[in-house]
Amino acid sequence: MRPVDIALALGLAAAAGLAPVAAMAQSGDGNAQTMAVASLQALDKITARVTRLEAPVGETIAFGSLRITTRVCYRTPPEEPPESAAFLEIEEVEPGQLPVNHFIGWMFASSPAVSAMDHPIYDVRVLECQDAVGDSGEAPAQEE
Repeated sequence: MRPVDIALALGLAAAAGLAPVAAMAQSGDGNAQTMAVASLQALDKITARVTRLEAPVGETIAFGSLRITTRVCYRTPPEEPPESAAFLEIEEVEPGQLPVNHFIGWMFASSPAVSAMDHPIYDVRVLECQDAVGDSGEAPAQEE
């Protein structure tokens, strides 16, 4: 992401009352770590299926009828308390209908209830931001 885009995102976050995002991005030495992949956890409430998703920044992935786009993903430096935050756009695409936006905004790994998606069938939350797909050091558990 270009510096101008990051500055715009931080400005929008501050204007929306999400000072923790702006503070995280400007913390410590002034640079939060911009990561390439958001690791998400998705729940289908009907089937009770929990799936771990890897969402590369700038790409759209699918979970059921949802289309999830990660715009930016930040992680605090290792010397600070752990926190990951991602700016997500989540829309539902039903056959023969126009897409419906269900969530556009920041999600925080440490506080999923602060900014949660409201959907009758699906829940999505941020687990962490990573350098690359599968970079968390854990075995890639798809369905639990």
